[in-house]
Formats: sequence, C-alpha cells, structure tokens
Amino acid sequence: MFITTPAPKNEEDKILHGVKGLFAQYERAKISERFRMGKLRKVREGHILTTEALYGYTYIPKKDNVHGYYEINEDEARVVRMIFSWVADEKMTLRGIVKRLQELKIKPRKSKRGVWATSTLSTMLRHKGYIGEAHWGSSYAVIPENPLKEEKYKKQKKTSRKKRPEEDWYTIAIPRIIDPELFERTRKQLEDSSKQSIRNKKNEFLLSNKIWCPCGYRRCGCGPQRGKYLYYRCNDRINRFPLPAQCAEGGINARIADEKVWQKLTSLMASPDLMLKQAERWHKEQQAKPEVSLGNIKDLKEERDKLKEQEERYNKAYGVGAFDIDQLVEYTTPIQERVRAIESSISKTEQESNQIAIHGTPHREDLERFAYKASRMLQNLSYESKREIVLNTIDKVVGNQRELKVTGFINTNNVTLHTEYRNCRVAQRRKIDAF
Repeated sequence: MFITTPAPKNEEDKILHGVKGLFAQYERAKISERFRMGKLRKVREGHILTTEALYGYTYIPKKDNVHGYYEINEDEARVVRMIFSWVADEKMTLRGIVKRLQELKIKPRKSKRGVWATSTLSTMLRHKGYIGEAHWGSSYAVIPENPLKEEKYKKQKKTSRKKRPEEDWYTIAIPRIIDPELFERTRKQLEDSSKQSIRNKKNEFLLSNKIWCPCGYRRCGCGPQRGKYLYYRCNDRINRFPLPAQCAEGGINARIADEKVWQKLTSLMASPDLMLKQAERWHKEQQAKPEVSLGNIKDLKEERDKLKEQEERYNKAYGVGAFDIDQLVEYTTPIQERVRAIESSISKTEQESNQIAIHGTPHREDLERFAYKASRMLQNLSYESKREIVLNTIDKVVGNQRELKVTGFINTNNVTLHTEYRNCRVAQRRKIDAF
C-alpha cells in the first residue's frame, strides 16, 4: 500500500508542505547523529564494530549481551604468517607472493577470479591489526568530486571516502597473529623494494597515460634490459596476473609510436588547411546537436537548486537548535563542494555553447597566424616541452602494431577544437577521428 502526499494547492499549503519537509530533514539528521554517537561510544569502550572480519580472524557476533569480538582463524592465520615471512625473510615481491599462493592453491576469502590481488596483499602487509592494534575511523564518507556515473537520483550520495590523520583513529585491542618485530621488518622491506624498483628508472614515454589497446585496457610503458628497448604493452597481462592474458595484441615500439604521433601533430598544427578542415567538420557535428548542451545545462541547474534547498533546510534546523555548528559544517560542506562543481560544469557547458553560436568556423587568417607561430615554436623542443604539448592536445591514442588512431583538441587564440565523447572512460565507446 502506497501513501501519497497531495500537491499543495495554495500558498498556505505550500508553507505547510515546506515545514513538513524541514521536519523530515531534521528527523533524518537526528537519526544519523544517534547512529554515529552509538558507534562512537561502542568503539571508545573497546568493542569491535564490523561485519566482515580481517583476513586471519573470525568475527563472533553479539550474543546474550556479550559484544562481538575477533577470534583467530588458524587456517588463515597460518597463511598470514607465511606471507609476512616471505617478504621479511625471503625478500619476495608482491607479484612473487601472488604466484606462489597460486601454485600452493591458496585462495583468498573472496575473489571472483580465485586469485590474490597485489592491492589486497599490500593492505594486509601494512595493517596493524595483525599485531593486535585494529583501528576504526580511519576515513569518512564524502560526495565524490568526479563520480563515475552521473545519475539524477541516488539513494546513497556519499560514495567516496577521505582519509583522516592517523592520530584521530581509534585503536581497538584484538588477538595478535604476528610479532611486532616481524611486522616492522616487513614494512622496511616493502619500503626498500619500492625505492629500488626498476620502475623508478626514468624512461621517456611521450604518450604515457594517453595510449590504449583496442581491447579496452590502457597500455603502459615498459623498458626491458634497463631501457634498451621501450614498448607500450597492454595492461591486460597485469590485471589478470597470475592467470593467462586474454588480449593477443603485441607491444608497440614506443620510440616509433612517439615519433609518428609527434610528426602528425606538428604537421597538423603547422598547416592552416588541415586545421580549417577539422574545424569545419567539428562545427557541423556540433550544430547538428545543440539541444544536448541545453538539456545538460537544465539538468545541472535543477540539481544545483535541489542542493541549495537541502543546504537551506540544514541552516533552518541549526537555527532551531537541532545540532551545533560543527555538525552544521559537517553536513553542509559536501553540499557546498558539490554545488561549486556543478556551477563550474554549467559555466563550461554554456561557454562551449556560446562558442558554437558566436564563433562558428574560425577565420583562415587566425589559423595562419597560429600555424606560423607553431611552426617556429615546435622546432628543437626538449622531451619535457613535447610532453606538455601532448598532454594539452591529445586526448587518447588507440592502436596496435599496425595503426594508431588519435583523438584530441587544439586551443588557439580564437578557436577550440574538441572531439566527440571526450569524457568516455572506455576505449570501445569512443568515436575515433584520426589526424
């Protein structure tokens, strides 16, 4: 059975409707505060507050007025001790540990692939819970600044987290699995391995973080034989380790790819004819879909107005003494940050729409002036200067050993060239426009 609230008919009903919304917001805030204070009191009394136990432990839930507690899981604790000793005594790397665990058929507690991840091991080897010092309150929920999905309605707004300073954490005593001396030796070995890693050797990869494989994964630079050979290789082999890679694409010679892309980029920037052709193509595509930008602006403004209404409700609740100033700041700061991000997006979208309506196709004289300056500037540049130009002009490079397809945009004094789907995160969904 669903109960619906009738829409307000007159000014008096609107005021009453707003008051009801204010009290509903106030009640939600009070419920949230009661939950927070209850959790904090439980932690200060030294009780475990969790639903999923740390690997190596079993969580015994609350029963008969006895609070939940950790109990050592001997089968998992044996694996934990082995992993710590492999790093501290045998100087093994994280990938070496993953491989050995796979050979011993030791699987993690939860994994769709059935293999250990290096990130899981890295967190485990730095967790003080294994020396009896579990912690709570190391992070807090916030609204993401760059969300993966821009949904209009979300049940949970705060889907991202930020770290608190370690001195603000709450420490809870639990049974110890390893000795503090072994823990410190392990952490020191991890730090030494990080400093001595061959990945820290600097090689010049002009397209680093810009090049993708046709399968959808990024390509990363690698330099076998200490940089004698440089390649862009698909990250599928890293993401699926220690399982066999699924991508059959080979590595791309980094020196050849960098040279080809740089030559094509400089030839475009030095040619007013090529730039004018690209500008005309882009302008025709944008004129065919002006309603998209207007629709985005309308949705963004509606979301901004709703957030401001929510902030105003918090201010009114603070005015009637529902909570103190610290709680008001905690509630309203994420809203204000989100409002600023939305207003920035609105301004950017309106600016792009105005460029389409006002500027139109750039004048040839402007492009010739830019090409003349570019042809003089692009000669005999250092790697750092080339890298900066690539970061500012190239959006994505997708390719294999046979071809490279490049998308990007060029800013001149009077012209901005954009590619379609610039904010897409997956290579297969992008429209490729080769230079």
